[in-house]
Amino acid sequence: MDNTATISEPQDDRSSDDLAELLAGLSQPQKMISPKYFYDEHGSELFEQITRQPEYYPTRTELSILRLYAGEISEALGDGVSLIEFGAGASVKVRILLDHVEGIQVFVPVDISGDHLALAAQELAGDYPNIEILPVAADFTRPFDLPSPRVMPERNVVFFPGSTIGNFAPDDALALLGTMRAVAKSGGALLIGVDLKKDAGVLERAYNDSAGITEAFNVNMLTHLNRDYGTNFDISKFMHRSLYNERHGRIEMHLVSTEPQSVALGDKTFDFKVGEYILTECSYKYTLEEFAELAGKAGFKVEQVWTDAAANFSLQYLTVLDP
Repeated sequence: MDNTATISEPQDDRSSDDLAELLAGLSQPQKMISPKYFYDEHGSELFEQITRQPEYYPTRTELSILRLYAGEISEALGDGVSLIEFGAGASVKVRILLDHVEGIQVFVPVDISGDHLALAAQELAGDYPNIEILPVAADFTRPFDLPSPRVMPERNVVFFPGSTIGNFAPDDALALLGTMRAVAKSGGALLIGVDLKKDAGVLERAYNDSAGITEAFNVNMLTHLNRDYGTNFDISKFMHRSLYNERHGRIEMHLVSTEPQSVALGDKTFDFKVGEYILTECSYKYTLEEFAELAGKAGFKVEQVWTDAAANFSLQYLTVLDP
């Protein structure tokens, strides 16, 4: 077998209509910005720091599940696999799969931050020379083209770890699951992390770490927009806030205006009152029954569920239902 590391340059598939999306979000009665704008290079670095904070349980819990059940996961995924990770980031969790799932022959990390992705993919190529690494710089919420591997796999398995599916409102989550089903194709599967409903205090502490990393992560979104999209947010006039919305079953992250102010984007100006906020992230939490119902609507069947002892977090293996 060829021991030469195989990697391609990231394919950049991002759309050019981000400005229209931002204008539409800020024009709503409840101003909002998609959480994807957290992830410039510095935002990606800050998120990696968040995952190491003691209050933030999802990452360490999911890692423990992956390690504990690696053998069962390998058996479920099978042979001849093209593993396609949506929102790959630093590709920390996928290393457990690459170490233990012998059937993976191609790995396609997909991430919106091209520079961050290229570095992570280069490191993976050096560590896993027998796996073809084909990074794609893309917004996975929009259609993107999969690269062509040298040897076609027998099946596609989408990997979506973390609690990122919770960042999407139920209708949007359903649409994203539909996109994943299309990428997985007939005979394919989805391995997905799903955060579970629990005590509100545990949830709120996870999104308000004592070191202030989540606060910096939230505010960095405005720095990103000022630099790349020409806005003029005064960073000193916004504050971070996170809370659990019991009625909707979700954590909400806000950027709250501390003064009356105006912000320009393109040819439009948006006025803020004191206390008015931008909704930057919603993180929905599910019961196992709720998520199984959602997945079923998207054309998936839940085959296996792995959780930690406290049932705080779940890793779920879903297969594509044939029409």
